[in-house]
Formats: sequence, structure tokens, C-alpha cells
Amino acid sequence: MLYYATKLVLSALIIVAVSEVAKVNAGLGALIKSLPLISILAMIWLYLDTRDTGKIAELSVSTFWLVLPTLPMFLVLPALLKSGIGFYASLGISIAVMLACYAIAVPVLARFGITI
Repeated sequence: MLYYATKLVLSALIIVAVSEVAKVNAGLGALIKSLPLISILAMIWLYLDTRDTGKIAELSVSTFWLVLPTLPMFLVLPALLKSGIGFYASLGISIAVMLACYAIAVPVLARFGITI
């Protein structure tokens, strides 16, 4: 139980740190957020849980390919906000764009033999 609590607290601390740092310095908050800290932690937790390096490799490659469809969200959101659309609407539209990119990317990747 302590192991799961440690995983939960450490992961939550990263999220809190990003939001608190971003209040003071958006660039530094973005830098911390862009670091693959959660991915690294997930790989560590998976390794500690399974000792299966094949699963780690699969997770890493899948993460690489699934990061790509998320990138448009980070361009659409600020564009919508700058155009005067409210935060929640902009966020919702940005998430919809991201989901559409996932819906396009997964079958395209599959055509090239990359399964997620």
C-alpha cells in the first residue's frame, strides 16, 4: 500500500509543481511540463512492477507515436484564447482537435505497421 501511495503522491507533486511554478514563470512551468517526467515515472513503476524491459520498450515507442497527435492542441488552444473564445470552450475545442488527430493517427500508423 505504501508503494501505491508513493506513486500517487510523487505523480501528484509534479502536477502541483507545474501549476505553481507557471503562476510565477510560464516558461519555466512549460519547461517542467514538457519534460517527460510522468513518462519516466511510469516506466520506472512499470519496471519495478514487472521487470519486463519489453513492456518498457513498447510503452516508450507507443508514447512517442501518441505524443504527435497531441501537439496540435498546444497550437489550437492559444489561437482560440487569443481570438477571444472563453477558456473552457477553447479547451474543449482543443481537446476535440486532439481526439480527431488521434482518430486519424492511429489508423495511419497501423498502415505503416505501427500498432498502438
